[in-house]
Formats: sequence, C-alpha cells, structure tokens
Amino acid sequence: MPHAFHLPVQLGELLDEHALTLEELAQACRRDPAWVSARLQAGVIEAQGPRAGVYYFTSSTLVRARRIAHLETTFDADPHLAALAADLMEEVAALRQRLAQLEPPSAQAH
Repeated sequence: MPHAFHLPVQLGELLDEHALTLEELAQACRRDPAWVSARLQAGVIEAQGPRAGVYYFTSSTLVRARRIAHLETTFDADPHLAALAADLMEEVAALRQRLAQLEPPSAQAH
C-alpha cells in the first residue's frame, strides 16, 4: 500500500496555485468528493471560488487535506479534531523554520 502522503506525479508538480478541482482534490486524498464537500462546509479546508460554480484548491490545501484524511483514518479523529492537529503541525513547522533562520550557522551543524 502506498504511503498516505504519496502524490501522483502530476499532482506533485503543481505550479498553479489554483490547479485542483474538488474532484481532483478528492482523488489526491483518496476520498470521495462528498468527503471534500463535507470538510469544505465544516470550514476544515478552504477553497478558492467558486468560479463558474467550480471550487479550486491550492497545493497547500492539498497538503492540509491529505494530512486531515490521514489523521481521521489513523486515529479515528473527528474532522474538527484532525483539523486542529493539522493546524498545530503547520504551526510547529513554521516555528521550526523561523528558529532555523535565527540560529547561527555553527549551531545548525550540530
């Protein structure tokens, strides 16, 4: 079984920030489009649009949605709890990145 965060090549090469439709996001998360719609309505993930009745999702939303799907499956988490955990994971990553920028180069080598 492929890893939960494995991306098909075409999705891993996203350049356009508004490249995924609801159906494509669902496919990338290995979920039904109804799963994406429910998370969208609950405010757990965000979309751009709708434009001409179609929602579009950014590559960062793809990462978040896959993380939420993984947390829901692995830990039988409620969507809101999975979203909270995803928020915390994103915040920790951002803080680590800021810390790495603040540390002197010699401290990063250890």
